[in-house]
Amino acid sequence: MRTVIQRVSSASVTIEGAVKSAIGPGLMILLGVGHEDGPEDIEWLVKKIAGLRIFDDEAGVMNRSVMDMDGEALVVSQFTLMASTKKGNRPSYIGAAGHVLAIPMYERFCAALSATIGKPVGMGEFGADMKVALVNDGPVTICIDTKHKE
Repeated sequence: MRTVIQRVSSASVTIEGAVKSAIGPGLMILLGVGHEDGPEDIEWLVKKIAGLRIFDDEAGVMNRSVMDMDGEALVVSQFTLMASTKKGNRPSYIGAAGHVLAIPMYERFCAALSATIGKPVGMGEFGADMKVALVNDGPVTICIDTKHKE
């Protein structure tokens, strides 16, 4: 699994002109699922994201997690994160999981993150043409790949 995590003041997902999900301060998470990903990737990634100390404490030091600051999370599935650009200029998405695997993995990830942070997680709609808006706070942007844990 690959993620792009952004610390945000706010974020939303709009589909066909209607806002599907919106959050205030917290994390905007773009999630890519690979065909080799499994439950252990979800468990590790949720724990890592929930514990990331990327929010400022009283001294202005990034020392608080999304849970510490009672923040929210919005997760959008994004298969393009699995792109390979090794050959030519047209990305290959051969490493991305198909719908049969990716949809349940996305839903399990969102449920696990919700249980961990103790509040509902905003979601996009798998396969939809989504318009994602956010106000990146900092900016702070972190990329994590479960296949590169060290």
